[in-house]
Amino acid sequence: MKYALIGCGRIATNHIKAVLNNHLEFAAVCDADPDHMEALLAKHGLEKDQSIARYTDYRRMIEEVRPVLVGIATESGSHAQIALFCIDHGVHCIIEKPIAMSIGDADEIVRRSREKGVKVSACHQNRFNLAVQAARKALLEGRFGKLSHGSVHVLWNRNEGYYEQADWRGKWATDGGALMNQCIHGIDLLRWMFGDEAEEVYGVTRQQFHHYLEAEDLGLAIVKFKNGAVATIEGTTNVYPQNLEETLYIFGEHGTVKLGGTSTNNIDVWEFADRREADEQNQHLQEATSNVYGNGHTSLYADVIEAITQDREPYVDAVAGRNALELVLAIYKSQKEGVPVRLPLKDFRSTDMAGEFDV
Repeated sequence: MKYALIGCGRIATNHIKAVLNNHLEFAAVCDADPDHMEALLAKHGLEKDQSIARYTDYRRMIEEVRPVLVGIATESGSHAQIALFCIDHGVHCIIEKPIAMSIGDADEIVRRSREKGVKVSACHQNRFNLAVQAARKALLEGRFGKLSHGSVHVLWNRNEGYYEQADWRGKWATDGGALMNQCIHGIDLLRWMFGDEAEEVYGVTRQQFHHYLEAEDLGLAIVKFKNGAVATIEGTTNVYPQNLEETLYIFGEHGTVKLGGTSTNNIDVWEFADRREADEQNQHLQEATSNVYGNGHTSLYADVIEAITQDREPYVDAVAGRNALELVLAIYKSQKEGVPVRLPLKDFRSTDMAGEFDV
């Protein structure tokens, strides 16, 4: 299957690993900066591979190479524009989070991909973590019983050096803040586990230490779900001196689970009323990862490839990306207006927060 990568920044190496692991035909790579392309290819020993075409214009690349599948790993603010161009040209897409920066763009990606019969996957790769999959299986089997509440905590560190690596980070138009960039994976897992149907969000965000940014470095929220469950969100890049954890708690009538580690890759607590033989193994599950992005990209790519060949929806589809984005934007809107926000969110974009933390 002919593949092309758009964007050669920090996360792109995980996409190339997934491409190589899934034996895709790596036909082309695109970045506005040729040096970024060559550095990324060299990292994987591909710098001398002339079968991989190099482009600085993704439109020209799509029209000339005509890939079957693209990975979109550019700055967040360009995701929707690039994705819609690819969809209109019949190219299947894996879009790094967030899928877009406005609910309108996200809804348009969902609508147009359905209209064109194009497969779109939001790159929420943590859904494929072994710990997450075990919890999801228990949930679908009804082992929790009625859900009571849950919480997600993304307690990370991002210093000034991180933001200096790319000038688009921390800006409302191109990135958003800690919730949109670092915490959206945990927010995706929380919404997915609690039935997807969030109905009200009350959020508070702050810019405590990163005053050289436009956006927040701390976000807190309470979410009400239609099934009666409630949940809390805590996300920050202010933890000293390094990443602490990304944890997800699920509390039910007959079960309690805590997923931990730096990226919900471990099971810290696994207790169910209906004890099973496999529970002993799950109680101590730890999945080794080389970085906070985890191992899920390879599995997500494998699923999308299968979705294309079997003409089915990807496991993590465009709606999943839209729903995670909606929760983040609802928290932003709640901060801006000082009141709870009802879902579904009709019209809101990250740039509506412009000036929120100006002194």
